[in-house]
This record gives sequence, C-alpha cells and structure tokens, in this order.
Amino acid sequence: MGGTRVAIRVLIVDDQVVVRRGLRAVLDAAPDVVVVGEAGDGAAAVREAQRLRPDVMLMDVRMPGLGGIEAVRRLVELFGDAVRILVVTTFDLDEYVFESLRAGARGFVLKDIEPEALVTAVRALHAGKTVLDPSITGRVTEEFVRLAAGQGVPVPTARPDPPVDELSARQREVVALVARGRSNAEIAAQLHLSETTVKTHVSTVLAKWGLRDRVQLVVRAFETGVVLLDRGEV
Repeated sequence: MGGTRVAIRVLIVDDQVVVRRGLRAVLDAAPDVVVVGEAGDGAAAVREAQRLRPDVMLMDVRMPGLGGIEAVRRLVELFGDAVRILVVTTFDLDEYVFESLRAGARGFVLKDIEPEALVTAVRALHAGKTVLDPSITGRVTEEFVRLAAGQGVPVPTARPDPPVDELSARQREVVALVARGRSNAEIAAQLHLSETTVKTHVSTVLAKWGLRDRVQLVVRAFETGVVLLDRGEV
C-alpha cells in the first residue's frame, strides 16, 4: 500500500485572466499538482507567496505595476530556493527574459507550451532542476547581445577573468554550446563526445564557477565573454 503523495503547490502569476485560467486548467488536471492561488501582478505575487507558500510559481514578465523581473528578484530575496520560479512568456523579442534569469528564475517556457510539457516543467522545478528550452535559449542570448549593442553597451569580448582562465579549451567549447541552446545530446554529437562526458564537463564548470544550474551558466558565459556572437562563434 503506497503512501499519499504530497501535491506540488503552484501559484500562477499573470495579468491576463484568460491565461491564468488556461494554465490552471492544465495544472489542475495533473494528479500531483494543485494550484493554490493566482495573482495579477508582481506585488500581488509577493503577497500571495508569503501567504500561501507555494513550491513553484509561474511568472509572467510584462505586467502592470510591479513587473515579473522585480517580483522574481524580491521572491528570491525572501525565499531563496524554497520557491522555484518558472517564467512563462510569449517572448517575441522580450528583452526582459534574460534579466529574469539573472534575477533568479529557475527557467522559462513559452505560453504556447504543450500541456504535458508544462506539467513536466513544474515537476522538474519542484525536483530542483532547471527548465531551459534549448530553442529559446539561443534566441534569448542572441537578443541580449543585439539589445546591448543597440543601447551602446559593449558586446562582451573575451577577457582574462580568473574563472574563464580556469576552464580548459574543451570546457569552453561546451559552455559556448550550452549558451547557444544546445542540448547535451547535440553537444555530444557536435564535439564527438559521449553524453556522459558532456554532463561531466558541465558539472565541472558549474563547480568551478560556483553556479547552481545551466541558466546561470548561460548568463555567466555572456558576462565573461566566453560566447562571442558578434564574431560568429558558437
């Protein structure tokens, strides 16, 4: 006789009622997920998180008042890893997605995600994993570089930061491909390595740089200049 499974408590944050209702319908259909509440903006999200203590939060980016990025930042300050935040966005040249990852979100998906994939993403976050869709990762990082250049901010170029110097040539290759949105399988195929070896390289870099997941690895890759999109490097 199996024990009772504790449901994953989810708080949905989006300024559009229709979107919240749609997300709720998908998640409520999962036997191990329960939507404990909804919020229509960032300020309400912080209040509801303090009251309801959800395990996972689905966070929109563009909302009136306190937006999703600042809400993520405040929630991370308040709860750390006790609440894991998944950004759910339409993207469409949404320059704020990159900043949400820097603020502490554990991943992001598009609003047209398949229902089964959304439930899987929630379960993954609850298990302490990062949800980072490879196809979106490349678009986010490329958009970040484009915006930086358009605003007069220098696009990162390689510089002798100690954390970068600590990486081997192979590790730099793996990091660059992770930042461009490649999966472990794709990286293994491109570099003619086994997936196990790729995973080992990623884990080693995370440890060297003191990072918790692939999301932070993507951010650091651009901040340190490991990835130089303006030179056509992968």
